[in-house]
Amino acid sequence: MSGLLLIAPMGLEARALRAGAPDAAVVRSGIGPRRAARAAVELAARPAEAVAIAGFGGALAPGLEPGDVVVATELRGRDGSVKARCPGAEVIASLLRRRGLHAISGPVVSVRGPAIGRARGELHQRSGALAADMESAWLAGAAAGRPMVVVRVVLDGASSLPALRVASRSLRAVAAGLADWAANVHPRELVLAAPRASCAGVERAIEVVERTLDRFGPPVYMRKQIVHNRHVVSELERRGAVCVDELDEIPDGSTVVFSAHGVSPQVREQARRKSLNVVDATCPLVSKVHAEARRFADGGYSIVLIGHEGHEEIDGTAGEASEHVRVIATAEEVDQIKVEDPERVAYLTQTTLAVDETKGVVSRLRERFPDIVGPRSDDICYATQNRQDAVKALAASCDVVLVVGSRNSSNSNRLVEVAERHGCRARLIDSEADIDPGLVDGAARVGVTAGASSPERLVQRIVGALQVLGPLTVSEHAVADEEIAFALPREVRS
Repeated sequence: MSGLLLIAPMGLEARALRAGAPDAAVVRSGIGPRRAARAAVELAARPAEAVAIAGFGGALAPGLEPGDVVVATELRGRDGSVKARCPGAEVIASLLRRRGLHAISGPVVSVRGPAIGRARGELHQRSGALAADMESAWLAGAAAGRPMVVVRVVLDGASSLPALRVASRSLRAVAAGLADWAANVHPRELVLAAPRASCAGVERAIEVVERTLDRFGPPVYMRKQIVHNRHVVSELERRGAVCVDELDEIPDGSTVVFSAHGVSPQVREQARRKSLNVVDATCPLVSKVHAEARRFADGGYSIVLIGHEGHEEIDGTAGEASEHVRVIATAEEVDQIKVEDPERVAYLTQTTLAVDETKGVVSRLRERFPDIVGPRSDDICYATQNRQDAVKALAASCDVVLVVGSRNSSNSNRLVEVAERHGCRARLIDSEADIDPGLVDGAARVGVTAGASSPERLVQRIVGALQVLGPLTVSEHAVADEEIAFALPREVRS
């Protein structure tokens, strides 16, 4: 039995698919809705683990050229109604892009006859689709519950031999990519960590920006990313928020929101000089570390700040007592620290560090400075601790762990490191496009978690996309309950 069933309307398409995927079962369905519907009934009973409908299609969206590839997110009718959904389309589009193809994902519309000339623009406007064909919506029943992919290679001007050659080459490459996909299609157990995704401080910061936009109207400026997640920032920007690196970029008298990571007193003073309307979204747990830095500095202590140089949180905390603070990241750096009085040394930590690694740095500090003092309570926040405990539990029972988070998210990167230190393969993924089918090769049990700066909706998008790699049994492994909520700044309270 072939694991991949490839369905093509025309013989020319079928030949290109066989050339690209010689081990797949390639079937010609025939052109048009009637033949497609009849073929779907017959092919629904044909043994295969994965089903792909592939062939040429007409471009509807501007800018598409012969040989470009559209992977269907859903199949639509002429009026825009959804006939079938295709989970994981961006996983396939990304796989094809890695093979050098210009591939995008989006809706495909199936119509009963060719759309020519002005009719294409009207069809694009009415259906919202990127490309058109005459079979896919009627062929969708052939999937019969199996993972299904629909790929259309643009062929505009079919009588043009150069265009046909370009499109045929792309279709052969598509077939090879689909063979790689199908080789990784298997039933899997998906285990979701709990807690995961956005913490109370992140949810508060996002709500602060939303309420600030509602109260003061756009533009509202955000100094740095409000939280370290590009999807969140992009959504807020679409609502009228403007992300800037420094206050110099903001017109005097404007409204600015300080990010959840906090700012230094120097930044606050600059905002005052520019007469900015400041709404502070600093996480209360970060504000706690700032207060500790001031307390230790007032007591004449040299402060060792454990964290990552250049991270916004470290910049803000260090700015509270810059003459007293030394920033280090590893235990190896402890021996290089120079202090005025070894008996008056204190330490603080970035809130998003790996708990186990930080304990090693603190232990080395205590060895060198026996009288060192620390914060009244642990600086590493409850959400970081809980998510690391949860990922340890996943690492103990899963073959691979996927961590949902952006590249600049410290807490998300730490989750990857924690999983790997506990003997499990792990990967940071920012979106569905980062899911390479090879990531789960041989994995019967896949763990999924998300950093504290990633919203839960991204996790659910990843879960939905993973359906393209086989049937999923989804469960949740909980290690703690989180019921913490932080009050909003008075400027945006109702």
